This record gives sequence, C-alpha cells and structure tokens, in this order.
Amino acid sequence: KWKTWDPGLLLGQDVHGATLGIAGMGQIGQAVARRARGFGMRILYTDEVARPQIEAETGAQRVDKDTLVREADFLTLHLPLTPQTRHFIGARELAMMKPTAWLINTSRGPVVDQRALAAALAAGRPAGAALDVTDPEPIPMDDPLLRLPNVILAPHIASASLATRTRMAEMAVDNLLAALAGQRPPHCVNPELFA
Repeated sequence: KWKTWDPGLLLGQDVHGATLGIAGMGQIGQAVARRARGFGMRILYTDEVARPQIEAETGAQRVDKDTLVREADFLTLHLPLTPQTRHFIGARELAMMKPTAWLINTSRGPVVDQRALAAALAAGRPAGAALDVTDPEPIPMDDPLLRLPNVILAPHIASASLATRTRMAEMAVDNLLAALAGQRPPHCVNPELFA
C-alpha cells in the first residue's frame, strides 16, 4: 500500500542494549553472536551443547528455551530441521514473547508453526517477524502472512550479495576438490560422518 513520506515510517528498535536470543549456536549462530556483540547486545542462546568458546568471546549466556523466548527482544533461529526442531516456535512460545519482540527465521520454514505465527502477529504479539523462509516454499499467495503489515518476507534470498554468493561458490569448490582428493571437505556441515 503506497504512502507518502512519513518521518515515522520504518523506524525500528534500537539494538544497542537489547537482548538477542539465538536458537542454535552452530557456525551461523556464532557468526550472528559475534556481530551482535559489536552492537552492544546482550546475547542469550539455546543449543544442544554448551559453547564455552563463543561464550568467552561474546559474553553469550546459555539458557533454556523458555528463558530465551521470554527475554529476547530479537529472537533469531538458526536450527536444522529435525523432528525435534519442527515447530520449535509455536503458539505457546509466541505467547511468551515480549509484545515488542521480533522473530527472525533464516533457518527452515517448518521450524516455526506458520499458522500460529500468523495468528499471533495479527493479535500483535510479537511485534513482528522477519522471515527468509516459509512453510511451504514458495509461500502461497493466499497465506495470511502476506496481508500482515508487521511481517518482512524475503524469498529465501536474504544472503544474496555478490560477495556472499562468490564465497559460497568458493567454499563449494574447496569442498569438491578436497573430497576428490580423498580428504575431509574443509567446509563440511556434517563432520560427524568423517569421524
């Protein structure tokens, strides 16, 4: 919907001093934590395992899921899709979030119960959602999320910069060359297979 200039349009929340909740402290979650530290954010995380190195580096604190959801001003999801993480965020968790909080999902669409999210956002809690992934993908044109003013959607392209895509291609080549040489790929996402 077109609007004329408005000095209050697109004013967001300050991140300095805000609490960032990270669900999934793998490589991506850790990269997000490092960046958040630079903005002076308080960092909480939940993960299957403790991450003492990133805790020492960023001041991140490992907490249980409910504490993460309740205390986060920005809750960002970096989880693989598994039977345990499907609908990791559902109606219960959304109701626990601060009314001013934002949910960010760049992991996999089914990690969030999308119907529950649409209902919660329509009711104004949480304040909004930024989604690079949906369930299903592509999102159907009649999905309720598309009609909500407090939703930012990217069609699974939030990482689309020339530098990022170039680096992704380089990493794929590095992995391929290592595998062809009988070595462990340097950018392996499932290193347990090489144990």
